[in-house]
Amino acid sequence: MLERLARCVVGLVMCGVGLAAIINAELGLAPWDVLHQGVSRRSGIPIGTVIVLFGFLVLLAWIPLRVRPGVGTILNAILIGVVVDLVGPHVPEMDHVVVRSAVLAAGIVAFGAGSGLYIGAGLGPGPRDGLMTGLARRGLSIPVARTGLELVVLVAGLALGGSAGVGTAAFTFGIGPIVHFFLRRLTVHGAANPATSTVSSPPAGSSWKTKTRSSVSPAPRKSIV
Repeated sequence: MLERLARCVVGLVMCGVGLAAIINAELGLAPWDVLHQGVSRRSGIPIGTVIVLFGFLVLLAWIPLRVRPGVGTILNAILIGVVVDLVGPHVPEMDHVVVRSAVLAAGIVAFGAGSGLYIGAGLGPGPRDGLMTGLARRGLSIPVARTGLELVVLVAGLALGGSAGVGTAAFTFGIGPIVHFFLRRLTVHGAANPATSTVSSPPAGSSWKTKTRSSVSPAPRKSIV
């Protein structure tokens, strides 16, 4: 359990560092982060704090959907946003588009590797992904639930002044394969992974991609949450 918890924490810290790099590259964000950025710009609240607040707001939506959080769910809601606020101010300003593109790519890879660690620990999905799977259990398909949610948050984020661009597309189509690559190598053997669908990058973009099928043979069915 301690090893899984350590992997989860390290992975979430890596996600926060990667997200801070993506934000500071200023080439566009994933849909949920466009919304977070828009709220941050309108309210003056640091974007990392907005990420934390939205994480807990989304968790409230789990209640009527009867989705149960895990330890990793709560850590996800807190750590990523905190790390973004801690690391973001220390990322130097970048003027050249080549440098910004390199930082964007490094951020996406760091986020993907971190996701592989924390998902592979099998301690629970992130708040936004749990909302998606909760809706899917009510009859929507995973692609419809994910695409619908992310279209809504993207439009809302743009209306509030959030930034979409080439980074949005790069994250959308790049994060799925990257998470899949690291997850196959970083999953803790014997951990019951609560996420059950294949990692993919839907047309509408994506944020925390925690829906993957573990390649590890399942242990006897026992809930970890």
